[in-house]
Amino acid sequence: MIRQVLKGGRSADLGSSEAIDHIPRGPSTGSPRNPARWLDPPPGPWALERAYGYCEEFVRAHHEIYPVASRLVPAAIRPHLMAVYAFARSADDFADEPEYEGQRQEALSRWENELHLAAHGEATHPVFVALGDTIEKRELPVPPLEDLLAAFRMDMDVRRYATFAALRGYTARSAESAGRLLLALFGYRQPELVRFADEISTALQLTSFWQDVAADAARDHIYLPDEDMHFFGVTELDIKALKPTKAIRDLLRFQVARTRALYERGRPLLSKLGNDLKMELALIWLVGNEILDKIEDADYDVFTTRPTIGRRDKAKIMAKAAKHWATRLDLGTFRRLWP
Repeated sequence: MIRQVLKGGRSADLGSSEAIDHIPRGPSTGSPRNPARWLDPPPGPWALERAYGYCEEFVRAHHEIYPVASRLVPAAIRPHLMAVYAFARSADDFADEPEYEGQRQEALSRWENELHLAAHGEATHPVFVALGDTIEKRELPVPPLEDLLAAFRMDMDVRRYATFAALRGYTARSAESAGRLLLALFGYRQPELVRFADEISTALQLTSFWQDVAADAARDHIYLPDEDMHFFGVTELDIKALKPTKAIRDLLRFQVARTRALYERGRPLLSKLGNDLKMELALIWLVGNEILDKIEDADYDVFTTRPTIGRRDKAKIMAKAAKHWATRLDLGTFRRLWP
């Protein structure tokens, strides 16, 4: 969930969260960030405090609708969450953002090498100096971090999925790995909780896929499984025409229902977590479901207008979270956490 539970929140038009503790929100417009400075930081040495500060700066420079290291997260865990987020989000940018065209493989290879150095306490890049400390102090498993890099490489090479099972093979490396890292950061390692987290993580990634069918098609990525497109009589040309035909609406209705089922299968996780993670994850779960509601409300037309989260939606989400999951927090507290 670190990145891919945040995947749908990439664009500022969804309503960026201002829940990042004491970090002012960056502008939604203006001069673009310089991607090279994340790949090639200023020279060291990078003491731990400075390295974690670098990760915090990275978080400040990116926008998400899902809260990243909000005040709901215990202060002792917040820097570690930012370190993992900086690792995952930067790697995703390498694989996906146009600024990195021509150097994607090289950047991911550097990240893989730095990860191995970090696991042995020998990192030189500030993100990995912080991440290495996080791996040690929070006892993070390294394989899910490696799986995330494998998923980003896969996303560069694989642009179609024949079956839903094949798509789940991709989400297992990306979404599920991120969700398992999030649980591990907070000290949750029980197999039952991991299974619930896998369902929610996958649901969040699928939600972003259905929300961004048009944008993904424009970059020649179609995450709708071929088997489902064939069943509903939808072709690639239909998708790339960006017109909400009845067949496409029916196809997306099916995908939304399938995704809702995943959210529900993972829902028991929310009642099994402590207050350290429960509210953070509850907001994420509710935002994902709200985006599905938006797709439904648009009669499954994701082409004319991209489904987004507005201020009224935020208020509704916060009210639901306060009603169902809050223990010592009232609605006013939520408004301060998520304006």
